[in-house]
Amino acid sequence: MKNFIVVLVTLVLVTSCDGNKNANQRILPSSSGNLNNLAVVVDNDVWEGTIGEEIRNIFAAPVDGLPQEEPMFSLRQMPTKVFSGFATSNRIVLKIEKGKETNLKVAEDPFAKPQKMVIVSGMNDQEIIQQLKENAPKIIATFKNADIKEKLRRIHKSLNKNNNIEKNLGLTIAFPTAYRIAKEEEDFVWIRKDITTGTMDLMIYELPFETIKHNDSTINDIIKMRDSIGKTHIPGEKEGSHMQTEKAFSPLLFKTIVDNKPTLETKGTWDIKDGAFMGGPFINYIIEDKINNRLVVLEGYVFAPSVQKRDYMFELEAIIKSVKIK
Repeated sequence: MKNFIVVLVTLVLVTSCDGNKNANQRILPSSSGNLNNLAVVVDNDVWEGTIGEEIRNIFAAPVDGLPQEEPMFSLRQMPTKVFSGFATSNRIVLKIEKGKETNLKVAEDPFAKPQKMVIVSGMNDQEIIQQLKENAPKIIATFKNADIKEKLRRIHKSLNKNNNIEKNLGLTIAFPTAYRIAKEEEDFVWIRKDITTGTMDLMIYELPFETIKHNDSTINDIIKMRDSIGKTHIPGEKEGSHMQTEKAFSPLLFKTIVDNKPTLETKGTWDIKDGAFMGGPFINYIIEDKINNRLVVLEGYVFAPSVQKRDYMFELEAIIKSVKIK
């Protein structure tokens, strides 16, 4: 009987502790908002001054590699006093707090889930602007990574599994069923999605590890590589025509990390050699797969004349960054 009482008391205490724990856990609403849309919480007078100007310079700067100017983020400003209720559910939020100690804080799921809020504070305009300038790359990466994660979550709801990419190229990549396999070879895959005004395309292929050298001619090597692949695999409508790197503007080259591997990222525009007037932006990633002694190349490009292309290119970038090399 004594043992029974001890067990009973223990069960009551455990249940009570679990109940208190659950009671202390907040139930957060789902976050909302379009991808690449940033909510900026800042009072109107601050938004209209030098701080607001700096925010627009940083977060609405033109996206690299697009043929027309489009902002990195579409900004939606709201005063602090209206940042309550449904307004707090935006997925990515920049909050400015003037008159407080200089600081920068990244908050995880403060009002909704998933949510990233970056809070920048300072006693005056100068301190806040300095925080924004010094931390701009970090803040941009925080917001962009959150949007890519959300995009991939949506993509995983309807994955295209009808392909031999893993078998032929030794990697996996997440893309939705809206895309179709246009060409599938042992070392090359061409994936396409029809859109209202054109197409969105992905290419995946491998090259010998020494194909691209890291020196002053790196960008020229990448252009030659792209043009060779275009000539072999991406023909134009006219016989003998093919996709190539546009010669009028030199592509932009960056170093980054994809799948935890050193990667060259190239952004630029393409057109058709000896063919009809066609063109658009591309983003190319060359991943160093040292274990398998090869370069893995993933490229996304868009043909969508007369419409904005930022969100199309963002989708292709998100798909590419889902790659996992075996």
